[in-house]
Amino acid sequence: MLQLTDSPPSHSSSSVEDAYELCRQVTAKYSKTFYTGTLLMAPAKRRAIWAIYVWCRRTDELVDGPQAQFTSEKTLDRWEAQLESIFAGCPVDDEDVALVDTLEQFPLDIQPFRDMIAGQRMDLHRSRYETFEELELYCYRVAGTVGLMSTTVMGVDRQLQTAPWYRQADSDPTQQAIALGIANQLTNILRDVGEDARRGRIYLPLEDLQRFDYTEADLIAGVIDDRWRSLMAFQIRRARQFYAEAETGIRLLSPDARWPVWSALDLYRQILDVIEENDYDVFARRAYVPSLRKLLTLPGALIKARVM
Repeated sequence: MLQLTDSPPSHSSSSVEDAYELCRQVTAKYSKTFYTGTLLMAPAKRRAIWAIYVWCRRTDELVDGPQAQFTSEKTLDRWEAQLESIFAGCPVDDEDVALVDTLEQFPLDIQPFRDMIAGQRMDLHRSRYETFEELELYCYRVAGTVGLMSTTVMGVDRQLQTAPWYRQADSDPTQQAIALGIANQLTNILRDVGEDARRGRIYLPLEDLQRFDYTEADLIAGVIDDRWRSLMAFQIRRARQFYAEAETGIRLLSPDARWPVWSALDLYRQILDVIEENDYDVFARRAYVPSLRKLLTLPGALIKARVM
């Protein structure tokens, strides 16, 4: 359990192997769909992604975890100080050991990590978003940042730059990586609408609720009618647009990263399909992709990775 105190930080004595194994177990337990995609990666990249995922999860739990009621601005200040310690090569917790090792292998920038903490600060003080522009900033901070972190680990195919069709504008998949993170977060929001509402949080933009004549009271009561279906269909189209934008950047990644990224994108996007199949009932039914369906997705993702 994540706990931050005012006492001086101690330094972890965990071995690198033990730290990565801990990160693997956490990823496998809490994000099965994401974990499936990581298994297709080269070992070093896979382990690095596990380390990043666990840091991101621990950051999220500060505001959404079992001890969230005790989280304050000072808590996030201490967490940011611990982040600085990690980037200085001084791990505090066992999980930090894996991230420190990852930083030694990949040139990760600290700013996306700081931006994610800024996203948690938004969650600390806000439970409503008036416009999509406000929500998009939140989605960038809590998830688009993950795209930036992951792209650094995945690597970019520099050989593309020598191809006759190469364009300078094509050399950086940053925006597409951010788009994939935003798409994933929008998917999370749509899947977890009911759960979030029970915690007093509404992430769907209030301007969209108004547009479809659907009220906060309706949402909290879990009303499913034509207004709700139209609202959810609109939100799903928006999320799919971000997935479509993200697709354009996958071909720019290193060849060994394309299959796992295509797989992760296709697997997560299918959650939207399941929401539709459940008649947009995200209040009593949790949308998830069955294991067999996940396995059947992988060959198609491999084909895309090779030809697109």
